[in-house]
Amino acid sequence: MSFIEFVSKNYNEILKSLVRHIELVGISILIGILISIPLGIFLTRHKRVAGPVLALAGTIQTIPGLVMLGFALVLIGIGMLPAIIVLTLYAILPILRNTYTGITEVDKSYTEASRGIGMTNMQTLFKVEIPIALPTIITGIRLSTVYIVSWATLAGLIGAGGLGDLIWTGLSTYNTKYILAGAVPSAILAFILNGLIGLLERILTPRGLRRSRI
Repeated sequence: MSFIEFVSKNYNEILKSLVRHIELVGISILIGILISIPLGIFLTRHKRVAGPVLALAGTIQTIPGLVMLGFALVLIGIGMLPAIIVLTLYAILPILRNTYTGITEVDKSYTEASRGIGMTNMQTLFKVEIPIALPTIITGIRLSTVYIVSWATLAGLIGAGGLGDLIWTGLSTYNTKYILAGAVPSAILAFILNGLIGLLERILTPRGLRRSRI
């Protein structure tokens, strides 16, 4: 049986795994964004604690995925919840770091000018700093998304489903078709999401900044 025939025969199973994989990635990235961007903004206003917080996030990032999933399995059990918690922890650092870096690197002349015309701190943040830092923030989201698409394949080990189920089935049965059925859609998904977020970055980047980056 060729790989094309295998895909045709197991289409429903592959599609179901792909949908679950997208759910795992989407939920984890969304929660990561909701945590990281406000926290990154907070750290730009309280730089004394920025170092320890970023260091802690970086330490979590260095822990192997299998180890984190093992801890989650022991503490929480199997299913989507522990997988989403672990994936969210991994999603935080790139978004957090880029949010902090993007805002702190905004030219001080812009913020001073905004305050000079009477803007409040909140107005300066939302009308000056975030728009200028947005390309950097979205780059962090893009990096995080591509990473999570890859790491989500491990979620199959704790019963969360996704394309990892197909890969682990293939590895346990020495069936390369199952491995490819999980690996190929995962790679394509990462490529598509990377392109879509890149397009979003271009759309949301202020026109003046877009011209300056050409």
